Amino acid sequence: MDKLIVGLGNPGKDYQNTRHNFGWMFIDFLLEKYGFDKKQEKLKSELYFTKINGKKVILQKPLTYMNLSGEAIVSVMNFYKIEKKDILIVHDDKDLDFGIPRFKTNGSAGGQNGVKNIIQQLGTQDFNRLRVGIGKVDPNYKIIDWVMKDITQSQKDELKKEFIKFCEGIEMFINDQEMIKIMNKFN
Repeated sequence: MDKLIVGLGNPGKDYQNTRHNFGWMFIDFLLEKYGFDKKQEKLKSELYFTKINGKKVILQKPLTYMNLSGEAIVSVMNFYKIEKKDILIVHDDKDLDFGIPRFKTNGSAGGQNGVKNIIQQLGTQDFNRLRVGIGKVDPNYKIIDWVMKDITQSQKDELKKEFIKFCEGIEMFINDQEMIKIMNKFN
C-alpha cells in the first residue's frame, strides 16, 4: 500500500455526530468522494481499500475508541508495512475555529488523547496530521462535554463544504508532495 489515512473517532451511535468524530466524518467524506474497492474489519479497525490519483490508499477508522487509537494504527502499519512518512492522521482540534484545517508534521498531543496514544505507540511526535477545528470550547461546557456534543445539520453541511477544500491537500499528500508545501498552501 502506498498511503494510510486514519480518521480518529469513537465507534457507536452515541458518538456518530460529535465533534470528537470529525476524523471519522472525514473518512466517510473520502469514501463518498473516491469510493472503495474492498472493506475489511480487522486489526482493531474498519479498513477501506481505494485508489486516489492511481495510488493505493487505505482509509482507516480505528475501533479501539479514541484513547487507544495508536494500537490500531501501529497494527495496520506493521501488517501492511506502511512507513511513518506515509500516514496521515485526521483528528479534531479544540484550538481551531469550526471546520478550519491545519496540516502538521509534528508536535505535542495538544490535549487530544487519541494523538497522545499515537505518540506513545509510535515512540515519536513526528508524524503527519490534519487537524480539523471543532470551535473554541463554549464557556458553558466542560471540554469533554463540548467535544462529545452533537453537531447540528447546518454544521454538518458547513463541515462538508470545508472537507471539499481539504481534498487538494490530501491529493498532494498522496502524490508525495512534501508536507511543508502542503502546510504552506493550506495553513
